[in-house]
Amino acid sequence: MPSKALVVDANILVRAVLGKRAREVIETHAEDVLFFVPESAFAEAEEHLTALVVKHGGDPEKALILLRSLGRLVELIGDEVYGEFEKEARERLARRDPEDWPILACALALRCPIWTEDTDFFGCGVATWTSDRLRMFLRD
Repeated sequence: MPSKALVVDANILVRAVLGKRAREVIETHAEDVLFFVPESAFAEAEEHLTALVVKHGGDPEKALILLRSLGRLVELIGDEVYGEFEKEARERLARRDPEDWPILACALALRCPIWTEDTDFFGCGVATWTSDRLRMFLRD
């Protein structure tokens, strides 16, 4: 049974498809870390990924196949799990990006940190880990 858990932001999923480091972390630690992703964040990653890949002349279908394969290594979470934390999450993110509320609400509901590169989450009252620091979390 995994002893650690993280809520994964959509930008990390996009990085996991477009790069190597984030994907390697998920693939390497999928058995000992629970990677939670709100369903809405997964949909956001699909949307942004498609646009980015098309913009750079890549094959969006290949990118989506890779994203969906990563989807099997994470736990997709519906708003029935974190919905009651929407108001609090929106309040904590009000001056930044309140549309990111599902990530924060999920972290509040599951009492675990967030893996993100988005500075909007810094200072929201929940631990955040960036990719360059995540190894410390995984090592502890």
